[in-house]
Parts: sequence; C-alpha cells; structure tokens
Amino acid sequence: MFGIGIPELLVILVVALIVLGPQRLPEVARALGKALAEFRRATGDLSEELSNARVMLEEEVRQAERKTHGAQPQTTLPATESPVAQERQEKKETPSGEPR
Repeated sequence: MFGIGIPELLVILVVALIVLGPQRLPEVARALGKALAEFRRATGDLSEELSNARVMLEEEVRQAERKTHGAQPQTTLPATESPVAQERQEKKETPSGEPR
C-alpha cells in the first residue's frame, strides 16, 4: 500500500499519537476511516457509471454495425442515394418528417 511497510506505519502511528494525544487519536482515526469509506463508495459508483456508459456505447456500435452490414457498401453515394435519403424513401416521409 503506497510502498509503506510495517516499520514506517508504526512510526507514523507513534508520531500521530504524540501530536494528537490519546484522547483525540481515536476520533481522528474514526473520521479518517469514514472519509476513506465514503471515497471508496464514491469511486465505486463512478466506476459503475462509467462501466454502464461503456456498455451502452458498445451496444450502440453493435446496432450501427448491424444496420451497415445489412446495406450494400458503396464507395460514393449520390445525394439521392445516401443512407438518410434511402431511409426516408423507405418510410415515405418528406425531409420535414411529415408523412406523404
């Protein structure tokens, strides 16, 4: 843990005991423990949110790949044959989104 061994940890505890005193040391240790627990909880929540976002992005990429694999690949598309124009023709909608 951070390259601190048992001897270094003992020295830190002895210095803390001398500086804070025996009455105050348990309070400080308790507050530090609560702060570390809250930090771990917050980082766990953040990690979970990032993982969920990654999964959602991967799913969107898979869906986009499925759509593109179903269409015939073309090197250049005229404006009337773009995927958006083809989709509008399939749905028989005007560019404004209103049905014909």
